[in-house]
Amino acid sequence: MLRAAVIGCGGIANAHARVLKGLGDRVEIAGLCDIEEKRAVEFNGKYADGKARVFTDFAEMFRRLELDVVYICLPPFAHSNEVELASERGIHVFIEKPIALTMEVADRMVEAVVKRGVKSQVGFMFRFGEAVEKVKALLESGQAGPPGLMIGKYQCNSLHAPWWRRKDKSGGQIVEQIIHTFDIVRYFLGEPTTVFSRMENIFHKDVEDYTVEDVSATVITFENGAVASVTGTNGAIPGKWLSSYELVTRNLTVPFVDANDAVLYRTDRSPVEQETIKGETDVMRAETLDFLDAVENGGATRTPMIEGARTLELVLTANESASSGKIIDLG
Repeated sequence: MLRAAVIGCGGIANAHARVLKGLGDRVEIAGLCDIEEKRAVEFNGKYADGKARVFTDFAEMFRRLELDVVYICLPPFAHSNEVELASERGIHVFIEKPIALTMEVADRMVEAVVKRGVKSQVGFMFRFGEAVEKVKALLESGQAGPPGLMIGKYQCNSLHAPWWRRKDKSGGQIVEQIIHTFDIVRYFLGEPTTVFSRMENIFHKDVEDYTVEDVSATVITFENGAVASVTGTNGAIPGKWLSSYELVTRNLTVPFVDANDAVLYRTDRSPVEQETIKGETDVMRAETLDFLDAVENGGATRTPMIEGARTLELVLTANESASSGKIIDLG
């Protein structure tokens, strides 16, 4: 049985703790840490049957407990040296996105896990959707042909947490939220070469301490010549969280409803063939199983820390472009 700990017992941690609890005898939640002890105590009763040890200091938790894996579920501004300390003790790291707010911090995280040889997984769970997996396989096999265009769209309408509304705390909507879409774009198209972005706060100017963008549009070019656009807003339909994308390759056109569901058009065939992909994968469970399999069997994870750093660099560059008004060259 693997001994796990969770740092940060907030919203997203609930989803991970539910998955861990559902794995039965494979994982024991041994430690829970939050700066607000009450939240860790509540998690203990809900997900660990009261058997975990509760801490308010993750460094103390690492010193006192023998752990195999740790789930780091902190908001981006709260990251300090938890990855480095875990790595020094040989504790494998699952970390939620975005892994940091600066590349300096992200690079330290990458260096730590590589130096100590620990497994890492970044919480880009949509890489595990059935439609995404199908299209990725077609790209890698060459059956899709070279990719040419990808369009991503993210829309919601919520005030979110107070820290989320502040750019110095969250990095903004692109960095903290739409990063999932940017990651799938990278996953399909490869490494970016240029980024041009525009963003503005249109709908929340009267909301105190709301300093993040609520509309954005970004154009990205890639090493293989492909082009992508990603648009987002926090001013759309209240109560709905809409994320979709469409990929066009030489041989395929694929409008995605979400990571599990898409329609695949094989445009290289006459008549055009159409395949509907309807998946039911629990993507958060899938990313944890991938992580634990790597820990137990020594393989690679699908989204190691370096992948989290590369996607972070992309969204931070979008912020830089929007601030400067210039096209940023990543080549």
